[in-house]
Amino acid sequence: MKGGFRQSMAWLHTWTGLLLGWLLFAIFVTGTSAYFQEEITRWMTPEVRSVPADPASGFVAATEWLKREAPGGSEWSIYSTGKRAAGLQLYWANGPDAPADAPTSARLVGTGTRVFARETLGGWFLYRFHYDLHYINWYWARWLVGIAAMAMLVAILSGIVTHKKILTDFFLLRLGKGQRSWLDAHNASSVLFLPFILMITYTGLVSLATHYMPWGIAANYADEGRFFEATAPWPVPGEKTGPAPLAPIGPMVEQAERRWGTAVGSVRILNPGDRSAQVIVSSAPDAGMSIGLRSLTFDGATGRPVGAQNPSGAATATEDTMIGIHAGRFASPLLRTLYFLSGLAGCVMVASGLILWTVKRRARLPDPERPHFGFRLVEKLNIAAIAGLPFGMAVYFLANRLLPLGIAGRSDQEIDSMFIAWGAVAVWALARPARRAWLETLAATALAFASVPLVNALTTDRSLVASLAAGDTVIAAFDGAMLLIAAGFGWAALKAARRGRAQDGRAAPRGSSTRAIPGAGTA
Repeated sequence: MKGGFRQSMAWLHTWTGLLLGWLLFAIFVTGTSAYFQEEITRWMTPEVRSVPADPASGFVAATEWLKREAPGGSEWSIYSTGKRAAGLQLYWANGPDAPADAPTSARLVGTGTRVFARETLGGWFLYRFHYDLHYINWYWARWLVGIAAMAMLVAILSGIVTHKKILTDFFLLRLGKGQRSWLDAHNASSVLFLPFILMITYTGLVSLATHYMPWGIAANYADEGRFFEATAPWPVPGEKTGPAPLAPIGPMVEQAERRWGTAVGSVRILNPGDRSAQVIVSSAPDAGMSIGLRSLTFDGATGRPVGAQNPSGAATATEDTMIGIHAGRFASPLLRTLYFLSGLAGCVMVASGLILWTVKRRARLPDPERPHFGFRLVEKLNIAAIAGLPFGMAVYFLANRLLPLGIAGRSDQEIDSMFIAWGAVAVWALARPARRAWLETLAATALAFASVPLVNALTTDRSLVASLAAGDTVIAAFDGAMLLIAAGFGWAALKAARRGRAQDGRAAPRGSSTRAIPGAGTA
């Protein structure tokens, strides 16, 4: 290729970034939101209020509740919803005499108070979307995400090679300079947060390594199920041998916490009320940097420890730690905020790169006002991705408050509303002139996010003002974040409108780089 190695890397950087940039933007946006998935879920389940309770007493209360409400079951499972969420999630297997439609789950707060929350997948859906996508088979979705992540690595490394003035441009952000402004925004977001973006991309690939490279498993195990049985055993209830009272759960939880020095995340009780009962106490996934879960198994009738599971080995420890660093569940509030801001920088890097592609090429078009089909397609896809996905997410939050509480498949309808809104923006972008579409979709996104706190105040008793008065920082912070995001998109819409008026008020020279998409000269 003409221009030598650096020019080849520039070509590689441009096209790997463009061809998968829209998918990468969706992955970065939803993955970044996942750093606050528990807080998002708490906002989307306003019926659940945080009631302080120490883990041991919470597990004890949950066990007593299950004794009353689910006797005769073959298994009880009690999961902590995490140190940033509220309450305990309970699941159980009903006995053979239970009705077919008998409930099998419940949520408790405090010391055993049951709460009935609206059906929603909350922040968990956004977390899963960033590597499982939606509406397509998860197996192929993960391959698509892996290909996009590998393309991101290629784009990052080729961008480093291409960037001649990486240290100089680190300090530059010139506003109102057209193409130069978009290039500065792209450079600043990528260079300043380069270590984080490299880390998050590489560890994301590592987290699904066995999916992309299953040959080691195939060479050592007859099937994938045997591999997971060996690395993450999941005991199941055995034959019952005769009734016997369940030993107190509290001492078991406390013993596990003393041994590990971390909080307990779950308690599984197999064959409760029988001499064959087993109690499996596991560590919390957010207790440390590694996601590897440790467990202690107790005899359910006597309370004596009978076994332990502790992930070991350098390879396992390395993988678990990399995945833990990627997920950031261990992070303190300050570190989690830094994770989130770094993720936003990644979103800006991808978005500005996509926009820069059109800005740079418009000036070289024979007729910038009548670009060819390929250019128009990229421009429209940019609008659909950069404005459409955030608009869809705002509608997802609005649907959580506006959909009737008792309808069947409510959580699926929330998700469907997000994709319908996202698709509507894509159709609008295709139907409208690009300059107008940018302005209209950015303004609509700003209005959608601004309406979230308002609709929350009108449909629940947990408005921004009420939450601040009650000291409920999670609900208040979420509403405040919606207003900040609305302000950001509103600012972008205002700049796009001003740029459009400036272009309408003068006749730019043919081929001028100022005749770009709205906002191209105001980054």
